Amino acid sequence: MSRQQVVLATRNLGKIEEFRRILDEIHSDSIDLVGLEHFPELEDVEETGETFLENALLKARTVCSETGLPSIADDSGLCIDALDGSPGIFSARWSGVHGNDRANIEKVLKELYSIPAQERGAHFTCVSAFVMPDGSETTAEGILQGLILTEPMGDHGFGYDPIFRPLGSALSLAQLNAREKDSMSHRGKSLRAIAPRVAAMLGTLG
Repeated sequence: MSRQQVVLATRNLGKIEEFRRILDEIHSDSIDLVGLEHFPELEDVEETGETFLENALLKARTVCSETGLPSIADDSGLCIDALDGSPGIFSARWSGVHGNDRANIEKVLKELYSIPAQERGAHFTCVSAFVMPDGSETTAEGILQGLILTEPMGDHGFGYDPIFRPLGSALSLAQLNAREKDSMSHRGKSLRAIAPRVAAMLGTLG
């Protein structure tokens, strides 16, 4: 079976590897996933949407249009109850600098400094969007409920993983290995939901 090239609309290496692991697990013989590092001429898509869904579709549509290839994009973020759902769609740039994981974590911990453990509820949300050159598209959402820790724990993962403990787990996301994280993560849930539709739309299902 030939492999269909699909562009993942990100330059985040951690995200690329996570998506690739999950897609390979599901359809290893049908999808050749490549990131934007293969398209250095493309500029980053400005996330002007007001929701995770809007931003995911915006990125997928733009990259599909500019590359002429089927494209997957996601928008994801951490939503903290005590902060009225923030940082939400601004998670990657919560500290003011896009992609500065340490600064983002420090800001969250500072803002939750006086919040007791039982009131540190939060969830990760991920919306994945897949767009074909013919204009057809599909989306899927994944949510992971958990709590914000008082200090970072673990060296794996990326983003807010070191301060997020999923409900039912004694460990932070950053203390889990890749397979354990993939099995429960918001991104894993979103991608597992969308993967069969991606394969069907590509004509490779079965």
